[in-house]
Amino acid sequence: MAAIIAITNQKGGVGKTTTAVNLAACLAALRQNVLLIDLDPQGNATMGCGVDKHTVSATSYDVLLGDANLTEALQWVEKAQMQLLPANGDLTAAEVNLLEKDNAPDRLRIALAPVAWNFDVILIDCPPALNMLTVNALTAAQSVIIPVQCEYYALEGLSALLDTIEKVRKSTNPGLRIEGLVRTMFDPRNRLANDVSSQILEHFGEAVFETLIPRNVRLAEAPSYGLPIIYYDDSSRGAQSYRELAKEVRKRLRRPAAKASDGASA
Repeated sequence: MAAIIAITNQKGGVGKTTTAVNLAACLAALRQNVLLIDLDPQGNATMGCGVDKHTVSATSYDVLLGDANLTEALQWVEKAQMQLLPANGDLTAAEVNLLEKDNAPDRLRIALAPVAWNFDVILIDCPPALNMLTVNALTAAQSVIIPVQCEYYALEGLSALLDTIEKVRKSTNPGLRIEGLVRTMFDPRNRLANDVSSQILEHFGEAVFETLIPRNVRLAEAPSYGLPIIYYDDSSRGAQSYRELAKEVRKRLRRPAAKASDGASA
């Protein structure tokens, strides 16, 4: 059965979608059968995979509302050799419409159940908010990857996210765990970035992935071409870092989860 991982942080601009798209592509390059689910109304993961969010006939919104089954809505990303469940602005209505449905937090988990055995890894790109879409992702997932920006206010909002994860554990998904934290937008020449990185390591311990995702121009350019970084510029530092992160993730999925400090398990 697939490892289902939600990639989330309620703070925007931390590299969440960049991590979702590029980790998915790099895992696919490691011969993993990958599904990337775009659960963000901005549809950036969809566009970052080269799929036009304005022309897709069915999206994650239709799947959550029960208007389409998941296999009908999937898009094959030829370049990256992976499947995508796209999203667009229709998802903005999901918060209200889901509340009118039975089992609102379980809609994504129910939709994934028939197809989970077809994949090795399912990654869910969550919106930068703790709303019903994020709760659906956390209810469906087995674990969570949290991108954390190596800049000022990096830890802001993490306590709220960890509280939400704990509430989901108690209510709908007792097995949910922290897969790891990814330090993003790292510049080793910047003293603040090094200080923040050290704080994250001190607070979360072994839950932090070793790989550091750098600030990288090529990494920032890739989405505008609808390509994951390894297909835009595989020689870039960004591509090399996400390849290393994919190897770390695959290794963790093959062994028991790393022990986190009290802060990570809270």
